[in-house]
Amino acid sequence: MSRLFPFRALRPAPEAAARVASVPYDVVNAEEARALARRDPLSFLHVTRAEIDLPPDVPPYDDRVYEQAVRNFEELKRAAPMLQEEEPSLYVYQLRMGSHVQTGVAGTFSVDEYEQDLIKKHEKTRRDKEDDRTRHMVDLRAQTGVVFLTYKSLAAIDDAAAVVTKGAPLYDVTAPDGVRHRLWKAEPDAAAALVRGFEQLPALYIADGHHRAASAARARAELRAAGGRTADADRFIAVAFPDSAMQILPYHRTVKDLAGHTAESLIGAIRASEITVTHGKAVPGRAGLVSMFLDGRWHSIELPPPPADAPRAEQLDVDVLQRRILEPFLRVGDPRTDKRIDFVGGIRGTDELERLVASNRAAVAFSLHPVSIVDLMAISDAGGIMPPKSTWFEPKLRDGFLVHLI
Repeated sequence: MSRLFPFRALRPAPEAAARVASVPYDVVNAEEARALARRDPLSFLHVTRAEIDLPPDVPPYDDRVYEQAVRNFEELKRAAPMLQEEEPSLYVYQLRMGSHVQTGVAGTFSVDEYEQDLIKKHEKTRRDKEDDRTRHMVDLRAQTGVVFLTYKSLAAIDDAAAVVTKGAPLYDVTAPDGVRHRLWKAEPDAAAALVRGFEQLPALYIADGHHRAASAARARAELRAAGGRTADADRFIAVAFPDSAMQILPYHRTVKDLAGHTAESLIGAIRASEITVTHGKAVPGRAGLVSMFLDGRWHSIELPPPPADAPRAEQLDVDVLQRRILEPFLRVGDPRTDKRIDFVGGIRGTDELERLVASNRAAVAFSLHPVSIVDLMAISDAGGIMPPKSTWFEPKLRDGFLVHLI
């Protein structure tokens, strides 16, 4: 059974929603965040990335950043304004990107279930990133970033959500990237039906937002230790989408140098290990193929199949590429820490890979086939961990539409 809880959301007045809503804090760097937020003082990036309002030499985890975030949050509440619901509510959040549409349920979910692995994970988290969001939550007494969950599709939830979307949305915003975001508030009967639907789910899965979920658990622990009120901190804000609606894009790789190889010797070394390399296209047509951009052209690599009894995570193309190509031939160590490897989300396209190589910011780039939601769920069910930067979910939620005060 999975528990879904209505909550008293803090949300922008409808006329300000388009100005407040921003990209998630962790998909842009400080320079990009500054450029985006410069356009509007109401941008939620002033809350989630408060370092953009301080001199560029201030470290991102400096005390001044969190103090600025608190000031910015209080100012945004007044200026937008941000309004808090009088009664706990649930919401339906719909994303449209081109022809792709996905509809999810927004509410709060159990921190206890997260800690008990009933909300399943597939990714390791970094302590520094956890430290950052934990302090952000505790200082603001708010969860400002939304976790992206998925679940095995259930007709009862789909039907209840469909009832909600027959009404007029609270927000209907088309973001600068062309993605349309619509949010409806569920009436009590529909909200009760959604809660009952989630009670039928044996598990939920984190698709995106592992650091946000982990930080919510740590924030609760810190508030408890300080003797603070923790009832609202027992839950974290998320939007849950059915697996049938999820769209996963690949997460590509670039490597800064060829580890002493020339382009010709690298291809020769790979072929000498009985791995097939041919001229190819930028986008691999199926799992098991990886496209490599090197010396101004695309090549296709036929990855050796992993043993059939290997753990599911070790059968993913991202893992096979690391073990059979990046590590032995390009001397890339742990991809979580090796500074010579970088990652490019699939939304940026293979043109970005070509640009990085052409500008000498990388020596070689690898374009991958996307991981399936079936693989993600199977690995999570087995308690496995996927390689870092395996999945890029698109379209993404925007921060600022809904905030959970703790």
